[in-house]
Amino acid sequence: TISFTDPAVSMDLLRAVLQPSINEEIRGVFNKYMKFFQKAAINVRDNVGEEVDPEQLIQETCRSCLEQAKLLFSDGKKVVPRLPHEQAVPKRARQMDEELNRRGSPVPKKRKGRPPGQSLLNDRGVSGMAAWKLKVSEPVRRDGPKWDPSRLTETTTFVLGSRANKALGMGGTRGRLYIKHPHLFKYAADPQDKHWLAEQQHMRATGGKMAYLLIEEDIRDLAASDDYRDSVDLRLEELKPFVPPAWMTEKMQKHMETLRRGGDVLPP
Repeated sequence: TISFTDPAVSMDLLRAVLQPSINEEIRGVFNKYMKFFQKAAINVRDNVGEEVDPEQLIQETCRSCLEQAKLLFSDGKKVVPRLPHEQAVPKRARQMDEELNRRGSPVPKKRKGRPPGQSLLNDRGVSGMAAWKLKVSEPVRRDGPKWDPSRLTETTTFVLGSRANKALGMGGTRGRLYIKHPHLFKYAADPQDKHWLAEQQHMRATGGKMAYLLIEEDIRDLAASDDYRDSVDLRLEELKPFVPPAWMTEKMQKHMETLRRGGDVLPP
């Protein structure tokens, strides 16, 4: 029997009341540092290739930050389990992480001439905080006619994500389209899909690299928007749209329906 005189229950009731305010403040903290994560994720994407999904990388990093933040409230006996990849982190990096946690502040010393709020991305032309505030502060909306699976028919034309980036003038930063427009429907091609795409010469055989498919109509709508229509970097001839086979379109319909219902689909 749960008793409201139980100290743990009483404290959890208070936590539940305060949780929305706490969450809002945590979002504010992440918004403050998101520009750094964005810069790093884009650099990783440029260096490693399209198998890196910057959005997923950012989400994993944020979750890791929250896991490490638990150490601030450790009783000295319980150990917060590390994420699997952190086992390979160099010893010095782990020591620095632990030292910062002991001090109670994960914030490094400020550098002269670069206040915390100053964007690092002005030279890259990325509209950073608007996109990241949407990403962190509120879920991506997946409703309306663009997220109706019935819009995907056997005649719907698609484009490769890499070509869409080039068409909108983002060719130098391959992941930028997905970061700037998280509301876009995108489908990660599986090995069967990539085999067909390579056979039809829509793309080179990429091995394990990630390849996204986007709806041509969505990209052309973006190109006609205020953000792009007057851009001298528009290259819509780069889109090279194509109609996939029915079996691939059916997979994309199911993928869209899963995302629309709030599900999460892991990359192949």
